[in-house]
Amino acid sequence: MQPSKLNCVQRVWLEFVWTGMRLFAVMPYWFKYYVVEDLLFFLLCYVLRYRSGVVRSNLRNAFPEKSPAELRSIRRRFYRTLSEIFVDTLDLAHRNERKARKMLVIEGFDEHRRQVLGRDWIAMLAHFGCWEYCSCWGLCEPSQKVVAVYHPLHDPVMECLYQRLRNSSYATTVAMKECVRFYLRHRDTGLDGRNMALGLIADQAPPRLRAGVPWFSFLNQDTVFFDGGEKLALKFGLPVYFVRMERLKRGRYRMAFELIYDGVEKVAENEITERYVRRLETMIRERPELWMWSHKRWKHKR
Repeated sequence: MQPSKLNCVQRVWLEFVWTGMRLFAVMPYWFKYYVVEDLLFFLLCYVLRYRSGVVRSNLRNAFPEKSPAELRSIRRRFYRTLSEIFVDTLDLAHRNERKARKMLVIEGFDEHRRQVLGRDWIAMLAHFGCWEYCSCWGLCEPSQKVVAVYHPLHDPVMECLYQRLRNSSYATTVAMKECVRFYLRHRDTGLDGRNMALGLIADQAPPRLRAGVPWFSFLNQDTVFFDGGEKLALKFGLPVYFVRMERLKRGRYRMAFELIYDGVEKVAENEITERYVRRLETMIRERPELWMWSHKRWKHKR
């Protein structure tokens, strides 16, 4: 949504919030991550108890083998992650290449750049750690532009805010339902003469079930997954990479790309999605506190 489509009150509110975010983003690291984050953690975990019922239920069902004490520990660490992601997102209101290289270390950068240079490709990521940092690939590799495929928000002011955060000279957004048409329109010429890195957050539950949607055993539960990344890859012969995120310290991550489909391999139906699911499950089991347990991930039943 464009700001011009907002009413007067909404536009004023948008500019007020955006200015506040910009001011927050230039504050010292210690203040953002050791004062504001700690305060948010206390409020979310102990005062507001944000979606505590959903978090408890999800953790209990995903890890039936863990003791109540272990689940409580994961839950507390999750609220720490949630608080940090809030700070991370605000911090993105002011960024440049120097700041991006501090926030994010790209493991095997030269090798991955060699593999994707001069071609379009798909990055399948998840709500794990600060997923918004993934758009920094376009800042580190200027010959490519990140296309973040997303679901538009219902709140018009929040939609405009996220558009400002995500759209820049090195990244842009496209709604999920427009993804195929968008790619067809730009695949021959690219975006601003640059190749596209299509980023899809693939661990969400579809808003409604349809015939043929793939189900997998995931974290001890029958789970339905989007298969849009697989369909796009097979339709256009695009390589697919799983995005692995590792938290180094507050507001700092390491990102790596693992090839799960080369664009030409003959694969069985749902095989690409299966490879993504298995890698995602392994990553979550290694660092469970970094995944978004507050999402109602299992609202659909087989």
